[in-house]
Amino acid sequence: MIRKQEALDYHSIGRRGKIEVISSKPCQTQRDLSLAYTPGVAEPCREIEANPEDAYRYTAKGNLVAVVSNGTAVLGLGDIGALAGKPVMEGKGVLFKRFADIDVFDIELNSHNQDEIVRAVQMLEPTFGGINLEDIKAPECFYIEEKLKATMSIPVFHDDQHGTAIISGAALVNACELTGKKIGEVRVVFSGAGAAGIACAKLYEKLGVKRENMLLVDTKGVVYKGRTEGMNAYKEYFAVDTKARTLADAMKGADVFCGVSVKDIVTPEMIKSMAAKPVVFAMANPDPEITYELATSTRNDIIMATGRSDFPNQVNNVLGFPFIFRGALDVRATSINDEMKIAASHALATLAKEDVPDSVLKAYNVKSMGFGKEYIIPKPFDPRVLFWEATAVAKAAMETGVAKQPIKDFEVYRDQLEARLGKSREVMRVFVHKAKSQPKRIVFPEGEEDKILHAAEILVDEKIAEPILIGSKQVINERIKTLGIDPEGMQIVDPTESLRYDEYTTTLYNMRKRKGATPQSAKQHMKNRNVFGMMMVEMDDADGLISGMTQHYPETIRPALQIIGTREGVKRVCGMYMLIFKNRTVFIADATVNIDPSAEDLADIALLTAEKVRYLNIEPKVAMLSFSNFGSTPHPLSEKVKRAVAIIKAKAPSLTVDGEMMADTATSPDIVAEFYPFTDIKGDANVLICPDLTSANIAYKLLAKLGGATAIGPILLGIRRPVYLLGPGVDVNEIVNATAMAVVEAQRISEGMPARPEEVLVGSKSAVKA
Repeated sequence: MIRKQEALDYHSIGRRGKIEVISSKPCQTQRDLSLAYTPGVAEPCREIEANPEDAYRYTAKGNLVAVVSNGTAVLGLGDIGALAGKPVMEGKGVLFKRFADIDVFDIELNSHNQDEIVRAVQMLEPTFGGINLEDIKAPECFYIEEKLKATMSIPVFHDDQHGTAIISGAALVNACELTGKKIGEVRVVFSGAGAAGIACAKLYEKLGVKRENMLLVDTKGVVYKGRTEGMNAYKEYFAVDTKARTLADAMKGADVFCGVSVKDIVTPEMIKSMAAKPVVFAMANPDPEITYELATSTRNDIIMATGRSDFPNQVNNVLGFPFIFRGALDVRATSINDEMKIAASHALATLAKEDVPDSVLKAYNVKSMGFGKEYIIPKPFDPRVLFWEATAVAKAAMETGVAKQPIKDFEVYRDQLEARLGKSREVMRVFVHKAKSQPKRIVFPEGEEDKILHAAEILVDEKIAEPILIGSKQVINERIKTLGIDPEGMQIVDPTESLRYDEYTTTLYNMRKRKGATPQSAKQHMKNRNVFGMMMVEMDDADGLISGMTQHYPETIRPALQIIGTREGVKRVCGMYMLIFKNRTVFIADATVNIDPSAEDLADIALLTAEKVRYLNIEPKVAMLSFSNFGSTPHPLSEKVKRAVAIIKAKAPSLTVDGEMMADTATSPDIVAEFYPFTDIKGDANVLICPDLTSANIAYKLLAKLGGATAIGPILLGIRRPVYLLGPGVDVNEIVNATAMAVVEAQRISEGMPARPEEVLVGSKSAVKA
């Protein structure tokens, strides 16, 4: 329950309102200012004057939508005026940005004259890439949208009409499938014949519902042929010959109820009078036409949806407008036509049948969720909606000839959409693509865990890896069945039944017999699934290993060192974190393994980290961190870092590295320019080597929690074969990402990885910068 003061505080505390404008280009120097404004800004002006389409190249027009309202039909508040409706329009802008990375200016027009509104919006066309009409009452909203669509060459979309129609349309498609009813035969009753009700009826007809099987009911009763009171051309289209005059009459024998009217208008008796397996969409906000509890207690065969988030099957317009505009803008569509709306509905309906990601289960605090009576449409916080719906809309625009800039490669387009969800997703897509080129066998010692099983299904579906699940076959198969996972492509290995068990045990004994192992202890160790998995990797029955979700790091690292061991020339392993900010990526080590490294250890850590960064096609610029800047504070701890720098330069003279230096010096060009112009690290370090585990661990966690960075890791460096660690709170997507990285490393090993890290760092530098 949201309380009044909580809502008022949300909007008033700190920066007033909910939106701000942030520059997408630097404006820190006089040169920046000259480029952002006069004289530099004249150049794109000249280009656009010569070719108006260049506005999409040199300005934000292509990603900018106007949310336009006159405040005459605001939520359940009615005609409260343009100014009072502004918080809603700002909120709409927040949703556009959050879900589809679309920028918005809200435009509140103080007019009840529909022609004035039409003219005002027409004059905005040079500024915006699309127009979202919002909270304009019927029937004026129909006239305004029709006029604008006919006269403008950018997409115009009245969300109050079409948003509810598209989302509930998806729900209708799936409800018909679950009830076994054909959409062309169902009888539908609409309560409410305003903007949303008329739009729902129109779209349902496009989806296959026959017009003669629809009954509209408004405040005057059933819309029937011959009725004159309260009629207009939009209602007249759906008028039918019927003896029904009230909502209760209309509901008798109906298969579907679509409510966009007022609360408590539907009674239990009306629900009882409906056909078998009734479908009820009670979408009035904030209170539905009949409560979820009352409807479901009246009929146990009912499929129910509402507009509320506290019950299953929320028909929320945020599932529509951000993604519809995203697809339309990305192909530079001249309009949003019926085919694009239908494509959006079908995309949502199909997505609801897919396995639900762990991140969505977490967001809604549930253990499981799947296609059925209580899940007929996706959840708003499902990140896949962007890919499915925007892509479907873009394709429909292309197929219907309204796309001025068709997409040539939809795999590339998916990558672009991933990037809009955050830089970390963009980075991980690179690993996923590389992994798909040559999938490897990755073993999971925690194969009985639900998250591992969900991740394994994705790995197989996406052809990223060949998962090997260690555990009891009976337990794993039972979990697979319970979770509804397709086991095809997964290998299950039960150590107690493995034909390789004795061979692994003997090999382990021979490896460790001069380090305290006995035949009996080797046999006992082999019962540890991490140990068994490491032996699979060591004996070439797997190419890499992912573990650590249910245990501490040492329980994975120790057997990795004992069985697989380090690469040639590597004395110590270390753990690196990749920290992804909006405009830069940095790497921190060692935040996982070495508590108090020596100067020699720090040098090895730096070389291993730099090697990994170079392999990611990023040119490493290594800052060796301390509390001292180049001898400013002599102390054994700062001297240790200084010695490490000397060792690194001797081993890899072409590597850009310096220190000891403070963290702000490493990352601030201004400090370097004024006080330390002699260093090669010009405040642009992207590899930060901390002097000990304490500082590294604290640094990466602070940057992740307070600095807004996305942390990927720990990435274990120095092990001879890929072993990747998982944290206790890891989600399914993070498991998939770790696996993709392990596959890429396994590919690299099969191609012939250099024996020593410094061999990679000697010679020509990568051209790519972080």
